Amino acid sequence: MCALGKYQRRNLRIVYDAIGTLADAVGAELNQILMPPLIAKWQQLSNSDKDLFPLLECFTSIAQALGAGFSQFAEPVFQRCIAIIHSQQLAKADPVAAGFPYDKEFIVCSLDLLSGLAEGLGSGIESLVSQSNLRDLLLQCCMDDAYDIGQSAFALLGDLARVCTVHLHPRLPEFLDVAVKQLNTPKLKETISVANNACWAIGELAVKVRQEISPVVMTVMSCLVPILQHSEELNNKSLTENSAITLGRLAWVCPELVSPHMEHFMQSWCIALSMIHDDIEKEDAFRGLCAMVRINPSGALSSLVFMCKAIASWHEIRSPELHNEVCQVLHGYKQMLRNGAWDQCMSALEPPVKEKLLKYQV
Repeated sequence: MCALGKYQRRNLRIVYDAIGTLADAVGAELNQILMPPLIAKWQQLSNSDKDLFPLLECFTSIAQALGAGFSQFAEPVFQRCIAIIHSQQLAKADPVAAGFPYDKEFIVCSLDLLSGLAEGLGSGIESLVSQSNLRDLLLQCCMDDAYDIGQSAFALLGDLARVCTVHLHPRLPEFLDVAVKQLNTPKLKETISVANNACWAIGELAVKVRQEISPVVMTVMSCLVPILQHSEELNNKSLTENSAITLGRLAWVCPELVSPHMEHFMQSWCIALSMIHDDIEKEDAFRGLCAMVRINPSGALSSLVFMCKAIASWHEIRSPELHNEVCQVLHGYKQMLRNGAWDQCMSALEPPVKEKLLKYQV
C-alpha cells in the first residue's frame, strides 16, 4: 500500500508484478484493501498509455485469485478491455483517425485479462458478455495474423466456451472454421502456441455443443492424427496432449463419425493419453475411447497393448461411471479374445501395468 502511494512510473511496474505474484500465491485471501488504489491508478491512465500493460497483467492474476470476490470490480474492468480491443482494431485500420499508433500488446493484455475474468467469475461473466460485442471482437482477434494475439484469442475462446457457450453460438461455424485453419497449416512449427490453444478451444466447444460440432469433426480429425503420429518431430508436449484430449472429446460427442477410423490412430493416440495426468480432460478423452469401442471393437484390436497401457496410466478414475465403462471395455475384449489370445496380450505388458489393471477385475 505504501509503495503504491510513493513509487513512480518505473518502479510501479515492479509493485504491480509483486501484487500479481502475491495474488497467485495467496489466492482469495488477498486483502481487498489493495483493490481501491489499483482501481485509482487504472482510472488515471488512458486506453493508449503503455503503463496499462503491467496493470492489466496484475489485474489478470487478481481476477483469477479472488474468483467471485472480484465481481464488484468486474463490470468496469470488462468494459474497458472491450474498449481497448475495439480502439486498437480501429487504430490498426487507421491510426490517424484513432489518434494514436496501433500496438498489438494492448489487445493481448486485454484478451488475457478477459480470460482471467472468465476463469475467476465462471458463469458470473455471462451477463457482461451478453451485453457486449465481445463475440465479434474475439472472432476478429482469432483471425489476426499476429501469433501472440491468436494465442490469447483462442485461449479466451476456450475459456468462454466453458462458461457461456450460448453467446458464441451465433458465430459458432466461423469460430470453428478459423480454429481448424490453425491446425491445418504448413507453418505449424512456427505457430505452435496458436495451434495449441485453438486445438484446446475446439475440444471445449465440442463438449458443450455436442452434435453441432459434427460438420468439422472429419476435418479436425484429419489434422489431429498427423500431429499425434509425428509428435516426436513436433516435440511439443502440450500440443500432443491437447490433440489427444480433443480427439477423445470429438469421439465422445460424435463416436459414429470417429470410430470407423480408429485403427489409423489408436496406437499413437493411446501413447499420448498415457502421458496425461489424471484430470477432467483425460476423463472426457476416455469417455470417447469407450464410446468408440462400443461401436467398433475391432478397430482397437491391433493396438490393444497400447490401450491397456493407457488405461493403466490412471492413478485413479474418480468417476464411478467411467470406471465401470472402462471395466466393460476390458471385459469385452477378454471375452472376445479366445484360445489364449487375451493371455498373449497380457503377457506383452510389464508387471506394473498388469498390476494396475487388476482394479478392473481382469
